[in-house]
Amino acid sequence: MITIDTVAFTPWAAIAGGLAIGLATALYLLGTGRVAGIAGIVASPLRALMRGAPWRPEVGRLLFLLGLLASPWAWQWVAPWPAARVDVGTGALVLAGLLVGVGVRMGNGCTSGHGVCGLSRFSLRSLVNVLAFMGSGFATVFVLRHLL
Repeated sequence: MITIDTVAFTPWAAIAGGLAIGLATALYLLGTGRVAGIAGIVASPLRALMRGAPWRPEVGRLLFLLGLLASPWAWQWVAPWPAARVDVGTGALVLAGLLVGVGVRMGNGCTSGHGVCGLSRFSLRSLVNVLAFMGSGFATVFVLRHLL
């Protein structure tokens, strides 16, 4: 039997968040002609910095990242922040971050690029990547919570 936690069930907040993500990625695509994959948006200014290249082409990406960083504070005008709870240690978080980085390189893009932008363009490569990282996440949680 399926039960819904009516206290944590916030459909209007979820719809508003989804619309905000969709609007931001659409505006980024219209403004730059590029998909709003966070890995690429973060990596591009870093590559420019390491090469000593001009920063002018990176301004849009930096503004997009600034918007991502500022959005939680803007959201608290609409709804309270959810309580954050992390059940693992720092080592596990670092390992998880490194594994995500390896996956980004292997999958030619990040979860946001494939999941938000790639699926909306009906990209088969993005569908395969989303199935792979979601399946891996499900399997990891199952093993950690039920087998170990």
